[in-house]
Amino acid sequence: MGGFFFSGSSVAKLDEKGRFVLPHAMRYGLVEEGKCEFVLGLGLGGCLSIYRRGTIQSIVEKFREKQHMAQYQKFFTLFFSTLHETECDKVGRVAIPVHLKNAMNIKKEIVVAGVMDKIELWPKEIYDQNLRNLLENKNPDLNLAQMAEEAFALLVEKSPAIP
Repeated sequence: MGGFFFSGSSVAKLDEKGRFVLPHAMRYGLVEEGKCEFVLGLGLGGCLSIYRRGTIQSIVEKFREKQHMAQYQKFFTLFFSTLHETECDKVGRVAIPVHLKNAMNIKKEIVVAGVMDKIELWPKEIYDQNLRNLLENKNPDLNLAQMAEEAFALLVEKSPAIP
């Protein structure tokens, strides 16, 4: 599973209990040790994220080194207090905890987006607006060409400094 990454997106409707069906291909990517158990919590930029259990363990290990630094305390409190270990039911539904659903202003539809090592859950209206703003170049902070150039520059190995 070393080369696996999440990608693609789809729209999902929430039922009256705040559940949505996670796409099959994404469910497959969450399976570790034969179990489809994962962690749901806050993501970056106004979404919720689904993390593989192994990914959360890596995050915890790295954050532990910084847990007593005051500058990170509020973030750690909000991030870790919103994490919920969960799993899909027999038909692939995932329940979004009510307080997270309300905090993210999720109504009836979400966009389920695979983003490398996590799955992001966006209120559909916000995802659509972000995409429109990016493609129409309406926000100077969201310039697609510049963002793509900077992201692809990460792929270029930097030469070690010559002494």
